[in-house]
Amino acid sequence: MSSAVSNESATLRPRAVPIQPDGKSDVPLPLPVDKLIQDTSGRSTPVAEDAPPSAHSISSARKQVRARNRLFYTIDYIPRVSHFDPDSNYHNFRGFFTLFWIGLAIMVGTSMLRNLKETGFPLRVRVWSLLTANVWMMGLSDAAMVISSALVLPMHRLWRSGPRWLQWTRGGIILQSLAEAFWLVLWVKTPSWPFMMQWTWTAQVFFTLHTLTILMKLHSYAFYNGHLSETERRLASLDKPGEKPSDAAAAAAVHYPEVHRRRPSMKQHDDDKSSAPLDKLREDLATELTSPLGNISYPQNLHVANYVDFLFCPTLCYELEYPRREERRWSEIGWKTMAVFGCIFLLTLVSEEYILPVLVEASAQLHHFTSVTDKALVLAETISMLLFPFMITFLLVFLVIFEYVLGAFAELTRFADRHFYADWWNSCDWMEFSREWNVPVHHFLFRHVYWPSRCNFSQPVAMVITFLVSSIFHELIMSCITKKLRGYGFLAMMLQLPIVAIQKSRYFRGRTILNNAFFWFSMILGLSMVSFLYLQSSRLGIGGIDIFSLD
Repeated sequence: MSSAVSNESATLRPRAVPIQPDGKSDVPLPLPVDKLIQDTSGRSTPVAEDAPPSAHSISSARKQVRARNRLFYTIDYIPRVSHFDPDSNYHNFRGFFTLFWIGLAIMVGTSMLRNLKETGFPLRVRVWSLLTANVWMMGLSDAAMVISSALVLPMHRLWRSGPRWLQWTRGGIILQSLAEAFWLVLWVKTPSWPFMMQWTWTAQVFFTLHTLTILMKLHSYAFYNGHLSETERRLASLDKPGEKPSDAAAAAAVHYPEVHRRRPSMKQHDDDKSSAPLDKLREDLATELTSPLGNISYPQNLHVANYVDFLFCPTLCYELEYPRREERRWSEIGWKTMAVFGCIFLLTLVSEEYILPVLVEASAQLHHFTSVTDKALVLAETISMLLFPFMITFLLVFLVIFEYVLGAFAELTRFADRHFYADWWNSCDWMEFSREWNVPVHHFLFRHVYWPSRCNFSQPVAMVITFLVSSIFHELIMSCITKKLRGYGFLAMMLQLPIVAIQKSRYFRGRTILNNAFFWFSMILGLSMVSFLYLQSSRLGIGGIDIFSLD
């Protein structure tokens, strides 16, 4: 490599010179380099030792200028770290995101060329039949399920304005909980719906996921408005002249937790207890009945339009009002919609080319071998071959849900808070991952599971209850695929707690890279093992045909 440089790189660097008010300078401008080379000898007259300090400074500056403008290119070496160094403050790695999509494009091209060579068709159609079956029936059922959730509106009006025994803190909260349980059983676990309709497992998974999403929205809407109805009743009781407020009415206002904080405080705002002045109590209760933006107050939100808007907003925690963007970008909605279908295509391709063939071959080998050692080797080989495709599947599912689907609904509703996930890929344990990879569900679990449990139990017990609820819902989703409760997903979720305890020990504490590597390894290995166990034990079929019997 040549070290020579052009004349442009060898020009003198400009120096600041004083400028007169009229725009002229007392100091003449420096001559061009070629002129300097012709008119000077390249040497300077030595400065006498008894010269003034200013003369020595000028001489030193001239030597430094000549040193900086050498003909050979000068490299400035300064103390700094590389971008991947743990001490680096550089965090922009968007190029790897682009490389990820380029790698997927190469995978698609390779798979299509191989299929053309072997079958004469660019794509296989085994998994496509899963995605196209039961579409209309599922759509009508899904619409009926969403519409039925609107019954929470008349039910809440009954809790608010009905008899005393139906008030929220009396019989309302119990009846609402029973109604939600009945609603869930009706749409998910009733034998005649949708299992007896012979839906494919993909349709059942989508329907179950959407049903659980609507259930969480319904629960948040009902319980938050129930809390507000009780707050409104307390505020109204303070306005009755000549009556002394009861102890319950005069107690400090109860505030719902602020889920947007990193670690919301569990302390109630009860500094003054029941002896708080009535004026302060009225102010606290009125603040609780008002939205954070101050544009709407309870019960002005109790109408169908507000509930429909909440159903479309990409959040699971109900609020009286959300921050909105000024305009709706239809181009962004179109782009994200196309990205959703593109990710579904990639998920289908990965399943067809890299998951189903491995499962088919593993099933044949497991039926052929009889010894435990041979079956263990087949199992180990199958899981190792599924590690990479399941990792790609996990990343695509994450992108299609949290970046494109939620992003499209956020753009459609002008929902301004787009923080659907954090940097979960840097997680050092499962607890951190559960907080950052699915922010809407984390907010819901904290607000409606952990916080109520924490008010009555210790922190470890509340954490176990939260993980227990999350594990039950994960197992419910997997039961839609297998049509039986296997318990693998439930055990895998609950095993996260001892894993977190190990990583919090003094042997692993503070070792960021080691903990992050352990997190990635346990996630990919656990996902592959659990998925293989479910698929092998359930003998999933496509249109009634066992996938393991496909050639």
